Amino acid sequence: MPGPSSNNIELKSDLEAQKAKLLSRQEPDDSDDGLSVGGSTRSSLSGHELKPATLPDGAVKSNPQRSSQTSFLIWTAINTLATIAIVFTNKRIFDDPNFKNMQTSFAAFHFVCTSLTLFVISRPSFGFFVPKRCGIVEILPLAFAMCFNVILPNLSLAYSSITFYQIARILLTPFVALINLVFYRVSIPTYAALSLIPVCSGVGVVSYYDTRPATPEQEGKVTTIAGVIFAFSGVVASSLYTVWIGAYHKKLNMSSMQLLFNQAPTSSVLLLFFIPFADTIPVFGDVPISRWVMILMSGLFASIINLSQFFIIAGAGAVSSTVVGHAKTCSIVILGWMVSGRSVSDKSLLGILLAIGGIIMYSVAVIKARRTA
Repeated sequence: MPGPSSNNIELKSDLEAQKAKLLSRQEPDDSDDGLSVGGSTRSSLSGHELKPATLPDGAVKSNPQRSSQTSFLIWTAINTLATIAIVFTNKRIFDDPNFKNMQTSFAAFHFVCTSLTLFVISRPSFGFFVPKRCGIVEILPLAFAMCFNVILPNLSLAYSSITFYQIARILLTPFVALINLVFYRVSIPTYAALSLIPVCSGVGVVSYYDTRPATPEQEGKVTTIAGVIFAFSGVVASSLYTVWIGAYHKKLNMSSMQLLFNQAPTSSVLLLFFIPFADTIPVFGDVPISRWVMILMSGLFASIINLSQFFIIAGAGAVSSTVVGHAKTCSIVILGWMVSGRSVSDKSLLGILLAIGGIIMYSVAVIKARRTA
């Protein structure tokens, strides 16, 4: 599913760059912290009159008259609730033996939901972005990468606890930093690099203890070795995809939404060729109606996440979006811990605190470095 990890990173990098360009054109007396929802360089947070402006993707839309702060808070709440809901909903779906080996079909379904969402919001009546097409051959490699970026994390969720799944995704940050350093000679501040040590250590501790049942009742309900392998493979795939997609932004001269508008339908068609070989199709008559309802809800949540993330970044900038991301991670980890039935004294709690604390310190260090640059 193009959900909380891959699509959020795409939108974040692209819109942050667009924000910088727009802010550089402000008049000297403009000192606002973020853009309004409509893309104006004057934020309603400061009480300036809002004017129609060009959106980052070239679409023209009138700015709302109410405070963008209210809009940001509303969309943040929607995004957070949808992200939490989709993780727990997907976990329930994958726990069903009928759908445990339906990862390819499930990913294709989410790609279709994403494609429909982007198509609707690109229409002139909404005008969030202007569609831009490219050749199938050009987008095909990135579409393949997108498939692995979604399927492997979904497999991790199917064979792991929610807590481990979410903690393992934190490894995206150090792995992307490593790729940028090795292949592009892009370094990060020393303090930020040091903060990644507890991140990796914390994930290691959680990986070890989460694969061991704390009580006899948890036998068969903890993370499996397959879940760990899928989780780390998913981190590698997502990290490479994250770095690679930056090159496609430049190569095709597209924004994140325009790029995803081409990727999602192409990826869904690609997966159709692998479904007969990769998936175990259930007997549809044996699947309860409640499970189909949950699948439809999952697609709806994915669409809401894609849409709300645009408003979060455009309305308050990448820094606020980072804080929102940490809040979502903590919420999912805490709720996953409560659902798992583990005690507070469980040793994997130390790993969770190390990983989350380290990633927060990393974000603070990077933000400070950007402000002083």
